[in-house]
Amino acid sequence: MSEGADRPGQPSGASRGLEPDQPISPDGPRRPRLLVFDVNETLSDMSGLSERFAQTGMPAGAAATWFASLLRDGFALTVTGGNPAFAELASQSLAALLRGHGVADVEAGVAKIMGAFAALPLHPDVVVGVRALSDAGVRLVTLSNGSTSVAQGLFERAGIAGSFERLLSVEQALAWKPAATAYRYAMDACQAQPDETMLVAAHPWDIHGAARAGLSTAFVNRTGTPYPAFFDRPDLEVDSITELAQILTA
Repeated sequence: MSEGADRPGQPSGASRGLEPDQPISPDGPRRPRLLVFDVNETLSDMSGLSERFAQTGMPAGAAATWFASLLRDGFALTVTGGNPAFAELASQSLAALLRGHGVADVEAGVAKIMGAFAALPLHPDVVVGVRALSDAGVRLVTLSNGSTSVAQGLFERAGIAGSFERLLSVEQALAWKPAATAYRYAMDACQAQPDETMLVAAHPWDIHGAARAGLSTAFVNRTGTPYPAFFDRPDLEVDSITELAQILTA
């Protein structure tokens, strides 16, 4: 299905199982009508990339270094008026990293790692959690700094593609997250207001950006890492998508 297209059979706004006007907690935001999911690391399990990096002769931790530098450069280009294509920037950043470590066949290394990136699995908690949220009538969409084709492949392989109303990319927003423009693009595409929309992400910078744009937020913390004090705190902190579903459908 093309980017941003509606998916047949999905709820158009009214929820079957939730009461959106009720607060999540006594002092928290109201239950969201729309959940906007980040994709990379939030839904996809990137731990397998380390093996591919090792196969190219790269040291331990190279996968994390590459992804962090990719995000850094994407953010820098965004704040200076650019809108880089994720795959292109990822490949160029990866090639530079491999070259810097003396990898003999850089082109083959890039192909191996980028191929693995496009075929990542979901975290084990995602399928059950997504289905529970969808069954409760919550509108589900994605908003990724990458291409929607990656999310499409993830969900098709896991059998949950039909649970998502739309797959959105910042390629159409013309700015990477955490720019406010990206979150506004998603809400406009879904005809939703900030006070009825929640971003779900495993990245504190994403949570902070969405909060500053007026959305409620849910931080998926699978590692137990303390949330940075210098970012706006999330409305919810959960250890899995299944826990998020339990809270929002209770």
